[in-house]
Amino acid sequence: MRDDTPALSPQMLLHAYQAGIFPMAESREDTELFWVDPRQRGIFPLDHFHISRSLAKHMRAADWDIRLDTDFDGVVAACAQRKDTWISHDIAKLYSSLHKMSCGHSIEVWDGNDLIGGVYGVVSGTAFFGESMFSRKRDASKMALAFLTKHLSNCGFTLFDTQFITDHLATLGAIEISRGRYHALLHQALQTTARFHAKPLPSLQDVLQRRTQTS
Repeated sequence: MRDDTPALSPQMLLHAYQAGIFPMAESREDTELFWVDPRQRGIFPLDHFHISRSLAKHMRAADWDIRLDTDFDGVVAACAQRKDTWISHDIAKLYSSLHKMSCGHSIEVWDGNDLIGGVYGVVSGTAFFGESMFSRKRDASKMALAFLTKHLSNCGFTLFDTQFITDHLATLGAIEISRGRYHALLHQALQTTARFHAKPLPSLQDVLQRRTQTS
């Protein structure tokens, strides 16, 4: 379904997420968008994120900082810096507006002053709609996801939507569910609220401790 209307407001975009659909564009320069409601939806069960031995070892060794919302626009821009991207300039502006409304959030991996990885998404109720991620150093986006799933659980979120599932996400514990099941979980998640900054970020030990409990 095409939408030729350029004046899509951030409020309308948030309502779309609450209805279970999300926007994409054909390219960075595209001024149109289309709405997507996949038949099969990817989600991360918040208590079953898989941290491999090699990832755990790298997380212990890496001298990186994990931060929340210190450069949201930078994360979005980094996610769009690829040959083929669905994040158009207009969509990026909408996400920036949602961030200013405290409905868009990022988790970031920093190596000193360098932003080397991150994930961003939209929140509503107790749902986190993961939009995109990027990595400029090995395992940086995996590390962001490991911290993010634990942080969402600590803050009372119940649904982590990955939209689609890929082989990469599946190795980390993501699963695929039907559209009907997803909409049921989304409806339940929208009945209450959670705050992205309700709790401080978990420690590395807390994140890795869950691995020993679920591996």
